[in-house]
Amino acid sequence: MATTLSFFSLFTLTLILAHFSITNGTFSEKSNIMLHTNQQNTEKTTHLHFFYHENLEGKNPTVIKIIDPSTNSPTGFGATFMMDNLLTLQQELTSKPIGRAQGIFGSASLNDRGLVMLINLVFIEGEFAGSTLSLLGRNPVQDTVREMPIVGGTGVFRFARGFAVVKSLYEISTSENFVVEYNVTVSHP
Repeated sequence: MATTLSFFSLFTLTLILAHFSITNGTFSEKSNIMLHTNQQNTEKTTHLHFFYHENLEGKNPTVIKIIDPSTNSPTGFGATFMMDNLLTLQQELTSKPIGRAQGIFGSASLNDRGLVMLINLVFIEGEFAGSTLSLLGRNPVQDTVREMPIVGGTGVFRFARGFAVVKSLYEISTSENFVVEYNVTVSHP
């Protein structure tokens, strides 16, 4: 028993010493992996302002229904849509394009016009070109102003989190161009 205990103690001590003498107590100097404790806290907050254009009618719709549940629900419960909507710098459709809102949404409420939305905001211009933000959450479209969560992103926005405050601009929208103003605040490395 004493021999087994001595061997175990010697083996454990050897592993501990080897760890600290080879890596100096760090994960590894040769590794490309940065542990959270080794990263500097360089988190930034970014505010974005842009306009979303949705075309439901006409010869080039940017939203199409992909599931029609054929229910008699007054809220359209179960109806599901795919979209690829233009994002612009200003509220006019002819304004400079800065990206696309690509994703899927569906009517998820039996009681109101609440949608569940999964959107990737894909930026194609400016300092965020090639980066995306992912929005996932409830969108109570019956409210003129609403808030939705930003749950991630890519590129500059990798590990992003935040929120989007959106406002339907009924006064300038038409059946061929429904306009929504986006004010997005995200924290990211």
